[in-house]
Amino acid sequence: MAERRVEFQIGQQPAARLDKALAQNVPPEASLSRSRLGKLIADGQVRVNGAVISDPRARVAEGDTIQISVAEAEESHMVGEDIPLDVVWEDDDLIVVNKPAGMVVHPAPGTPSGTLVNALIHHCGETLSGVGGEKRPGIVHRIDKDTSGLLVVAKSDAAHHGLADQFAAHTVHRRYLAVCHGAPDANDPRLRGIKGTSFEPGNILKIQTHLARHKTDRQKQAVLFGAGRHAVTRSRIVETLGDPIAAAVIECWLETGRTHQIRVHLAHCGHGLIGDPVYGGRRKLAVKSVGEGGQAAAMAFARQALHAATLGFVHPVTQDELSFSAALPADMQSLISALGGSVL
Repeated sequence: MAERRVEFQIGQQPAARLDKALAQNVPPEASLSRSRLGKLIADGQVRVNGAVISDPRARVAEGDTIQISVAEAEESHMVGEDIPLDVVWEDDDLIVVNKPAGMVVHPAPGTPSGTLVNALIHHCGETLSGVGGEKRPGIVHRIDKDTSGLLVVAKSDAAHHGLADQFAAHTVHRRYLAVCHGAPDANDPRLRGIKGTSFEPGNILKIQTHLARHKTDRQKQAVLFGAGRHAVTRSRIVETLGDPIAAAVIECWLETGRTHQIRVHLAHCGHGLIGDPVYGGRRKLAVKSVGEGGQAAAMAFARQALHAATLGFVHPVTQDELSFSAALPADMQSLISALGGSVL
């Protein structure tokens, strides 16, 4: 198998561990993420002053010579499929797509084909670089199958590493539009009595809890306060729907990015998303508020009414500030219209 050799020296004040020191000193043009470096160490592909070192915790010193053998990228075991894509932006390092509702992001045992990754492998072809040693798109974040909207995917290892760092640091700007039951308003005393909820200036609802897998239903997430992973969601009302109010269009943004976070947090405070089969329940909107047509439209809405509307980040290679937006899909526009709201 063909391979390339990366050689460099450890600089001043190196990190205490080999893996961290390599990530600190490896030339950017080598396009090697910290996770990739860790695998190369474990595989015996890293030499320090000529000696193979396979312990990521090994110590290095300033001036040590590092040699890394990197196998050329292999073809992915995943198969490309000619599936239409709504491409919002693309260059040599990344691609931003507007994912339709109903499309799974990554192949899994239950959905081995027809996914966004299958579509990207076909679309990108030979422009894909060796993300993690394999010619495949680098998935750095996901949105649920039945959530529509914007997703950025890395095409190179350098982009994968840079985007992953931004998501880990919570510096990526993501805003969602949703249609929920009721309206999360600061004037509602019920909300102020729910643990984990508070309001910030501007009638912004803040939900702060921990999230973990549900004890009895492994497909669900559950709100916890003594265990699980820290999660913070904020939302504000864009438009109320019905008279009296029965639903609302809301804007949501994430301080953290946990599985099902918006859906489970809004359900926790009594404002589950319309159409959500897991957390939304089968609540009916009152006919006196939205009319028979509005009630029927809400009951027939076949997915959670959630759309990833805006996405902003720093390009991991050029360092340009990038920002993208995607209009609400037709099904959500029709739902809002049926409930007497304005089409956004």
